[in-house]
Amino acid sequence: VQLQASGGGLVQPGGSLRLSCAASGFTLDLYRIGWFRQAPGKERQGVSCISAREGTTYYAESVKGRFTVSRDNAKNTVYLQMNSLKPEDTAAYYCATDPGWCGRTWYVWRAYDYWGQGTLVTVSS
Repeated sequence: VQLQASGGGLVQPGGSLRLSCAASGFTLDLYRIGWFRQAPGKERQGVSCISAREGTTYYAESVKGRFTVSRDNAKNTVYLQMNSLKPEDTAAYYCATDPGWCGRTWYVWRAYDYWGQGTLVTVSS
């Protein structure tokens, strides 16, 4: 199981970025994918999750209405579309996975078995 996150960069407040999480070595449709972020000196925070199969989605309150998670099974890739970015969104963003559904505790990062490397998002003018 391997995950490769990409798409980070420098963007001005109010701008948009789309992160990608390319999966290999497993059938994406059978796994949940969580997005997490970690700013310097802060705890790792759950951002979003998309479940296996039907693709139920979950979001942290801080990103609801601004971020959208989606999955393209044909490309074995999960996306995190981030709009109306704020300086407080600045962090390293990670995707993680394990089999099954997100559930009510989707934000617990220790529950995920596999992690990709981070991609850095900087929101600054």
